[in-house]
Amino acid sequence: MNDTPAVPAVVNGADERRDYRPGYEVVAERILEFIAESRLVPGDRMPTENDLAQQLDTSRAVVREAVKILSALGRVRAHKGRGLFVADDEGMLITSRWGGFFRPVDLDHVLMLFEFRRVQEMAAARLAATRATPAELRTIEIAMQQCRHGYVHGDVEAFNQGDDDFHTALAAASHNTFLGSAVRDARRLQRQSSAIGIHDSFNEGTSAAVEEHEAIYRAIRDGRPDEAAEATAVHLDRTLEDYRREIQRRLFGSPRTGA
Repeated sequence: MNDTPAVPAVVNGADERRDYRPGYEVVAERILEFIAESRLVPGDRMPTENDLAQQLDTSRAVVREAVKILSALGRVRAHKGRGLFVADDEGMLITSRWGGFFRPVDLDHVLMLFEFRRVQEMAAARLAATRATPAELRTIEIAMQQCRHGYVHGDVEAFNQGDDDFHTALAAASHNTFLGSAVRDARRLQRQSSAIGIHDSFNEGTSAAVEEHEAIYRAIRDGRPDEAAEATAVHLDRTLEDYRREIQRRLFGSPRTGA
């Protein structure tokens, strides 16, 4: 919304007000803080939009946009005629499991999430290279091909679905239930950044991702666990840089370079 007021952003907990980002993004984070501080649990009723606007010293219009974001992220539910409730679906369950809440545009949070993903998915790739069945290899290959098809034809949704399927299939091929669960949860959290507009379009890194997926697949297919793990690390490190640049661009207004 072009008429949505912007509010100063605080980066990495610093007191300096460095630049501006849309007010509804910041209010969305403040609503999450309110849920955590109030110890609300899934299913609990929340204050009305008017009450939230008063408590957060902002307008109802900004709160309404923030609620739309949080609904997309699976954090709150708006029931017509009944009000707002803390969501009781996977989004909130994951939040409770990891403790606290994930801030999709906080660079430190994204960095920690990728550190977590790197450890889990390198291990999963290494195991998949020695355990994947022919059917699982085919599932990984199909997902890899869907990513390439989505990129070649400019279909972001198809690419993102293929990307999700690829990493999920890789984790499943590890034959380790705990790794599979951890990878799925981390990717659900990462998708929250995409839900508010981060990394939701193709960039120079997309072409690299297509090739990186293929390198991971070939290493797993050929039974090379160390190469599979290293290829996975390269892919996640490069993807993190894409997120880092986009978040910095949003916070500091710097030009988009290489992303």
